[in-house]
Amino acid sequence: MPLLDVKDLHAYYGKSHVLQGVNLRIEQGEIVSLLGRNGVGRSTTVKAIMGLVNSTGSIQFEGQAIGGLRTYEIANRGLAYVPENRDVFPALTVEQNLILGEQRGKQSQWTVDDMYELFPRLKERRHTPAGVMSGGEQQMLTLCRSLMGNPKLIMIDEPTEGLAPRIVEQVAQYLDTLRQRGVAVLLVEQKLAIALDISQRLYVMGRGTIVFEGTPDDLRSNHQVRKDWLEV
Repeated sequence: MPLLDVKDLHAYYGKSHVLQGVNLRIEQGEIVSLLGRNGVGRSTTVKAIMGLVNSTGSIQFEGQAIGGLRTYEIANRGLAYVPENRDVFPALTVEQNLILGEQRGKQSQWTVDDMYELFPRLKERRHTPAGVMSGGEQQMLTLCRSLMGNPKLIMIDEPTEGLAPRIVEQVAQYLDTLRQRGVAVLLVEQKLAIALDISQRLYVMGRGTIVFEGTPDDLRSNHQVRKDWLEV
């Protein structure tokens, strides 16, 4: 049984039919990338799974239907969502932001010290208000705060957008650490090289539906899919 199983997912913005029957699955401890050009529905897909967009279809997590639940109820089941806009609490320090990510009353496999080990820069800045940090530092903080809730699956929207190559490499290492510790990842990403390097499987979206599913080697060898749906 997949950890996450999405079937025939449809979503609308007003009269615009954005998702037109999306099907995807994620197994436990697997990194899956969702690729495609801007505007094809990648972000809407993860928002629909997280209950942030009204949708129809089947969304099952650990065999239980979660479609129609409130976002906080979905999060309590073990899903985390990291939006593209690096949503930190600007007036709070790094450490306060991390502590806010904890789920009260639940034992987590992750600690604040784990976050500092993943991103030593956060330890250096632990008493700094999050709002004055660089974009790369805020991205590190957002990723780590999501982990503090001990998710089984973390959905991350464009984590490397606008980041320096050194920070991009750290994000890739972070994702691999999650996989090693059994956390599944659904990664929405524009950079094909990163997705090919760290994913076990990939989906390509086009016009609101899935147009390709396969391994990184499958996509490397499929020039037509890359030309039709990924190249600008």
